[in-house]
Amino acid sequence: MLLGISSEKRIGKINIRIDPSSRDLIDRAAILAGKTRSAFMIEASAKLAEEMILDQKVFTLRQEQWDKFNEMLNQPPSVNKKLKKLLMTKSPWE
Repeated sequence: MLLGISSEKRIGKINIRIDPSSRDLIDRAAILAGKTRSAFMIEASAKLAEEMILDQKVFTLRQEQWDKFNEMLNQPPSVNKKLKKLLMTKSPWE
């Protein structure tokens, strides 16, 4: 199962109203992806929904864990020569 999309028969229905320019944009993208409009919209919607849910994940820590976590965040970053080189490299499109 990819992004919460199963292979089981789809029996649910969602009706939406959409302006022509947005529909055309979605159709163009669906064609590029080799998918039907419905398949493209289901996949895109499920992906965004999954990202939104994952961004809202809450975790709890005991006070000593929280203190250690904050201590680690407040430490200066370690030297990373490869990252520094990458950030100083000009992008191919520049």
